Amino acid sequence: MSAIGLKIFVSSVQKELTEIRRDLKAFLLGDPFLKRFISDVFLFEDVPAKDRRADEVYLGEVKSCDVHLGIFGYDYGFEDQEGVSPTEREFNCATDLGKTRLIYVWGFNDNLRSAKMKSLVQKAGYDLIRRRVEGVSELTAAVYASLVDYLAELGVLRTHPFDASTCEEATLRDLSRKRIDWFLAAAGKERGFPLKASISTTGLMTHLNLLCGNKPTNSAVLLFCVNPQRFFNSAEVKCIHCHNTEYRRPFASLQTYGGDFSYRWIRAVISACQRLIAL
Repeated sequence: MSAIGLKIFVSSVQKELTEIRRDLKAFLLGDPFLKRFISDVFLFEDVPAKDRRADEVYLGEVKSCDVHLGIFGYDYGFEDQEGVSPTEREFNCATDLGKTRLIYVWGFNDNLRSAKMKSLVQKAGYDLIRRRVEGVSELTAAVYASLVDYLAELGVLRTHPFDASTCEEATLRDLSRKRIDWFLAAAGKERGFPLKASISTTGLMTHLNLLCGNKPTNSAVLLFCVNPQRFFNSAEVKCIHCHNTEYRRPFASLQTYGGDFSYRWIRAVISACQRLIAL
């Protein structure tokens, strides 16, 4: 790692994942925790026009990066005279140089994946642990977990960020299976979440990066515990209605909401706020 922070090289087929690449860079440079450790996120499309071969530029950036972050989608991309795409060239270069490689396989339908991309995914699988993702939120969550783990291995973290830290007093038995089943049903219906309703609590928490060893993280407790206030007294939302546009006591009304942070809970808080505004 350089003195001023990590340099991350994002590798994927540009045309296929244009918006995903942009969103990922914005997340990495904007997250309050990660931006303390990241100095630059390289996207090839950000390079201005110059009198240099494209492969010299992107392979040079791989050589100077700390982390090669690959997103392998359905398309293999442009092929050079040897029939190899830039995405595979970048992966090969990172491998030869012993760079840290974080690989995410985009999408769950392998039947739609091109033959050469299937081969690349398989090749990566021989060397490292890949993660399958679909959707920006799932990708950023997986990348966040990987980078926190990487930073911990480097020894630069004194403590983990709150949401990724172990909730020491909690166990998986404190998580509500009823809330987990609701989440699986809602996520499957609204955004095609790939995991089946029969998946175990451990399996789901592992997929969502909400476990530290065999214990739930603080995020897992806040999301799926029946009563997270048992572990965090401040895990509540206060809805305050003031008499005018200034925050000043006495308030017209004040409502405090606890419980878990599920979608229904959030909708209930929003509804209450709307009722207060209407008063």
